[in-house]
Parts: sequence; C-alpha cells; structure tokens
Amino acid sequence: MASNQSTTPPPTLQRGKACLRCRKRKMRCDGSKPACQQCVRAKQHDACQYDDGKGKTRTQLLREHIERLEQRIRELEDPEYTSPSVTLHDPHRHGRSESSSSSLTGSPASTGFSLSVSSFSPSANNSPQSSWIQGIPSPSPTPFTDIYHEEPQPTIELAQTLVDVFFSHCRQSLLGLHMGRLRESFTRPVMEQHHPVLTNAIFLWACYISRPGPLSTHESHYLSRALDSLSDALQYQSRLLDVIQASCLLSVYFLSNGRALEGSYHANAAASLAIQCGLHGAMTNRSSSFETTASISPFKLDPPKDAIEQGERILTFWQVFVLDRCWSVVLHKPVTIPHGSDGYASIIMPWPQDMDEYVAGQIDDLHSFHTVRSFFEHQATNVRGGFSPLALRVKASALFERAHHLASTWDQPLAMSSAFTDDFQTLEHTIARFIPTLIPVHQLDATVPDEKHAYIAIHTLAHAAMINLYYPFGAEDPVSYDKCLRAARCLVSIIKHIADTDYEFLDPIIGPCWTCAVDTLIRELNIIESSWPLVSSSDVRSDIGTMLYAMNNLSARFPLLGYSVAKVQKRLSGL
Repeated sequence: MASNQSTTPPPTLQRGKACLRCRKRKMRCDGSKPACQQCVRAKQHDACQYDDGKGKTRTQLLREHIERLEQRIRELEDPEYTSPSVTLHDPHRHGRSESSSSSLTGSPASTGFSLSVSSFSPSANNSPQSSWIQGIPSPSPTPFTDIYHEEPQPTIELAQTLVDVFFSHCRQSLLGLHMGRLRESFTRPVMEQHHPVLTNAIFLWACYISRPGPLSTHESHYLSRALDSLSDALQYQSRLLDVIQASCLLSVYFLSNGRALEGSYHANAAASLAIQCGLHGAMTNRSSSFETTASISPFKLDPPKDAIEQGERILTFWQVFVLDRCWSVVLHKPVTIPHGSDGYASIIMPWPQDMDEYVAGQIDDLHSFHTVRSFFEHQATNVRGGFSPLALRVKASALFERAHHLASTWDQPLAMSSAFTDDFQTLEHTIARFIPTLIPVHQLDATVPDEKHAYIAIHTLAHAAMINLYYPFGAEDPVSYDKCLRAARCLVSIIKHIADTDYEFLDPIIGPCWTCAVDTLIRELNIIESSWPLVSSSDVRSDIGTMLYAMNNLSARFPLLGYSVAKVQKRLSGL
C-alpha cells in the first residue's frame, strides 16, 4: 500500500494556484502550505508565497515600504508637507485582514522613519537570510543574478536622495566617485548601473552618518544587503572596482564602530584586490591608454572610458592606500600594500587630484613616478602636483604609518644601528618639512568646511606621526620626550578650532590619533604630580580635559572611541 502511494503523482493544481517561486521557475508545485515541497527541498521556506488574492505578496508589501520611505523623505525635506499615517504590515500574515496589522503611528518609534529594522527582516535576529534574500544562484550565473531581479531596489528618487545624504560626508570615507554620474546611473538599466554591493554600501553610510536620525534605523538592512551582494559581485571581473570601493566603505564602517576584526578583513581584501587589479601601476598618456602592471595579472581591468573614469581609478587606489596605511597602525598589523619600490607591487601613480580637475581633463598622468618613495627621499620637490587636500592626506597617512613602523622596529636592549639612525633622522626631517606646507591651524576657520575638515585630519595625522616616532624614546631621552609632548599640545590647539558642528564631518582616524596624544599628556601629568618640589599640573589637566571633551564628542559619531574614553577616565581617576 505504501508503495502505491509513493508512485501516485501529485494532484494537478488549478492554473494560478502554484506558489510564485514555482511559477517563475516553471516547476510542478503541490500547493502545500505554508511551503510546498519544491521550496522545502530547496530550503526556501520563506520564499514560498501564494498570490491567491487573499492577501498581498511580500514583493507587493516591500514596494509599499519603499513608497512609504519616499513619502517620509519628502516630509523630512519639506516640514510643511503632510502625509497620511504610516501603517506597517507583517509580511508573514498574508491571510489576515489589514485591519489586524498594528499601526506604529503615534508610538515612540514613529518619529522620523516609521519603518523599524524588523519590518525589513522577518527574523528576530535580523539575519541576512531574510525575506530580502530569496534567489538561488544558477550554476552558470550571469551578471546581477535573480537575487537582484526578484527583490525591489530603491526607487530612483530614494536612491538619489540617499546619495545626496552621503555626498556631504564622502570625505570621511574617501570614496572617489563622480557623484553626478552616480546619481544619473540610477536612471539607467540595471546592467549599466554600479553593482548593488557598492550602492548598498553607500546607502549604509547614508544611514550611518544620519545617527541618531530616523534613517539610521535602516543600517542593519543595508549592511545585510551589501554583505550579501559581495559574493555575487566577486563573480564578475568587470565589477572588481565596485568591490574594492565597497570593501573600503564596509571596512571604515566596521572600524569606526569598533568592530576591528571585520574592518581588518575588508581592508585587507580591498588592498589585495587593488594590487591584483594593478591600480597601483604606472599610467602613461601614450595613445590615450591606461597601462598598468596589471598586464601580468589575470584581473586586468578594461581601459577607462574617459578622464573621469580614469580619475576614479586613481582616487580608488589612494583610498585603499590611506585605509591600509592608517588603520594598520591602529590594528597593529603589517600593511597589505607593500613598501617595495621594485617589481609588480611598486607604486607608480600620480598623486590624487580633486574630482573637478578630472572632469576638466586635467590629469597629471605625465608625472607618474614612485610617488611615495620619492616623497620620503625628497626627490619630488620640483615635481608638479601633490598639493591637493587629497594628496596631502595621502602623504600624512604615509608619514603616520612609517613613523609607527620605524619606532616599532627599535629593539631597546640593542644599540641603535647607523641604518636605523639614518632612517629615523630622514623621517623626522620629512615630517618637519611637511607640516609647514599645510594651511596654518589658525587659518582653518577661514576655509570652506570641506577643506577645513580635510586639513584637520591632515594636521592631526602629521603631529600623531611625530608622537609615534618619539614616544618609545621619551622615557630615556629628554629631547624625544619634549618633541613628543609638543606634538600632543599641537593636537590640543587643533581641537580648539573644531566647532561642535564640525564633529559629524571629521575623519574617524582622528580618534586613535587623539588617544596617542592623551597617553602623552597623562605621562606628563604622572611626572609632574610625582615630582618634588610640587609643580602645578593645572595646564596639563586642562589639556587633557580638552582632549576628553573632543573624544566624547567624536565617540557619539564613532563608537570606536568609547572604549578609549572609558580607559582614559579610569586612568585619571587613579591619579
């Protein structure tokens, strides 16, 4: 009897009664609920939906969510605009009437965006395997697999609005994209757009920098979307630039939130891919071509279409370089982009320029050389270029890492070798020559906001480099101690030019630099208060108070600093 039952074919369903997933794939559906056998075998229980007219499908509900998001953005942009109240519907309650759905209007969570994260993810733990992720990659995937065709993407208006939110903060992530082209790309077919791994990473940042505003409630949604689309993007060589840029955004996002392991992972991935793609290689203007050392790599990129795309590649490499150099110091790990000046890994790239110069076709590609090496060897003094805020940011980052690396190689029990002494003095002179080329701190208030925030980071990194260089020797050498203390007090003077409105635009790397300065000031405080005869410590305590005020303000934006602030306060309480 059991054998006869096993061979009985499943009953034929009426037309239109199969689940949406089986219909799309033209598979036989048994109509079982809550999930048919086809979906159960494919482990796609959540993807099994029936459009039987008794309720809305998940796709319909998600489209309604997007419409409500757009409407709420209009409210935020126009205070006089009024919209009907927003009612949320559980996507897993298709069989229930809409009246049974709970409305959040008027609840404490209804301020700003009324959609909570749970409205995007049906599971309580906000797992990436939510209702947004339903597609099954085919054995031979094509660009933008079903996962992106099946699931609704933000509308053009919403996507462009999120890009606008991100644009005013893009210097914090150093993303080198032409924002006008990015906004326009959302009007084109999906195959001509950037891969969702990059757009979702940008949307993630738009939500992140909106903390504690209503947009920030959607961070986990866009984070899941960006991470889920990363593996898809890696299938296509033509999307590697999007992967590198997205990995940088994800890395800084994780690092500034204190999630060091994840941040380090994405930073390493971005740097490795940048080298494999040859973004660090030589540029020439022969036949208007873009030639790189990627000619020996299987990941060679196609030539850029125009000067803007060429500029975006230059900026992307330096974005990766800055991320690699700065955060390797914070994470106490070796750099991924090597220091070598020979072979396939040598950096032969013009200094970065402002995007406006690339738009105008003013690319300094005729002056490609070993930029970083020449900077340290003082060979680039008479070479045009290298003085844009972005280029100065690169140089400051290189100094910051080199100082930390050199000081960490000093073995205290052994006498200093002549090679170490030469490198030490050369680096000190390079830092000393670099700082006077910057806009003086007291003139920062007269610059435009974007430049002010950029130069705050540049000045901070340069003085932090001096602290990194001299701190290990301060306990034994009074000259080193004095230079280290002066650099820390320079950072205090920079903070005094930072207005409260500036903090939300500052670079996250500033936080670890301030931590170095506080350590130096606390060392000075310990010496003063343990000396005899007694000397007033009010000045140094005032400087520490200034640093702590700034660190507290910045930690509200970047939780990475929260631990450092707590640690400093604990140390001070014991003094």
